[in-house]
Amino acid sequence: MTIAADLPIYFLTHEFFPTKGGIATFTEEMAKAAVKIGRKVEVWAPRGCEKGDPQFPFSVKRLDLKGSQDLSCQLRLAKELVKERRSLRRSMVYLCDPGPVLAMCYLHFFQAIKPGKLIITFHGSEIKKFAANPGRRVIVNRLIRKADRISTPSEFTHNLLMNNFPNAGRKTFLTPGALRSDFESKTLSRSRSSKKVNILTVGRLHPRKGQAIIMEALAKLPRSLRRQCNFWIVGTGNKFGYETQLRNLADQADFNVTFFGDVTNEKLEELYAQADIFSMTSIDFKKSVEGFGLVYLEAAAHGLPIIANNVGGVAEAVSNGHNGILVTPGNLPELTNAFTLLVQNRMVREKMGRNGIKWARRNNWIQSAELLFNRWDINIDPSLEFPEPALVEA
Repeated sequence: MTIAADLPIYFLTHEFFPTKGGIATFTEEMAKAAVKIGRKVEVWAPRGCEKGDPQFPFSVKRLDLKGSQDLSCQLRLAKELVKERRSLRRSMVYLCDPGPVLAMCYLHFFQAIKPGKLIITFHGSEIKKFAANPGRRVIVNRLIRKADRISTPSEFTHNLLMNNFPNAGRKTFLTPGALRSDFESKTLSRSRSSKKVNILTVGRLHPRKGQAIIMEALAKLPRSLRRQCNFWIVGTGNKFGYETQLRNLADQADFNVTFFGDVTNEKLEELYAQADIFSMTSIDFKKSVEGFGLVYLEAAAHGLPIIANNVGGVAEAVSNGHNGILVTPGNLPELTNAFTLLVQNRMVREKMGRNGIKWARRNNWIQSAELLFNRWDINIDPSLEFPEPALVEA
């Protein structure tokens, strides 16, 4: 008889390479980790780029999807699932993001397919959106009851799920975000070419990411400190006219602001090496929340102290006072004070940077994949707890 640990795993996602972002990274790294623990993996993903995929250690099935998670994408994925329903009955089906969750909801409602094992990861924002819509709340709740295992990347997301969908109960595991696997063989370096303090932010240009808040805080610094600062913005997007707003603020600023747009991995490494501070001041925006924040770990791994808002699951990605400073969302004076401290105190920056290098490596993808896909002997709430950081003396 086939046991769960022998079943092939189908990863279903609407966010995957070449798309960038937390969910795309989470999906790719969990798939790599599943292969490393001996599982056969196939990722179902939207259309890729003309250059094709890099060489992954798993197979990738490209579907005729935009990856927008809209109804059209959900229905096309549902059609493919029905087509492959016989194979899926002898497999694990892993729903990695909201689009596949909704596609499977419709199929389960009509009993169209019955996977050998069904696993779901909830990242944060989708929980609020599902719960706010009465119809979706019903069908998602039904899918949760049928799921064999559920995971969240942070305790914050776990609590959000429990508050809105209590049926998730003891089948929910904590699979915390970790550094990308390519950091294992990467030699990171610092490359200071300027006497100025370079403040870097990386993320899509969207009100929830808070780039405008950083500019407002920097504008409140004493003039002598403002003149020391370069603010580097990596990312694109103009939803709600946000990029236009940011460029208007940049035109009014008396410190340097540079928009890099989307950059290659090589260019991003260069920017990390030349930066002195990393900041992303995420906020709750409508029903969108920061469930964790893998980019904070990436910045910490490069030895950068971090300034961020204490919102959502960010406190699980940044250790306040250890490798960064967490401030109260909406408290502009507190945010300005945090920048004042780090801009004018190089020793504090360097100490937090050293702490961050160790902090960023406290979790690993293998542990999460082992727990989620292989440990079918566990039948109690097995949520992992983050280890306490080991302080590094200056």
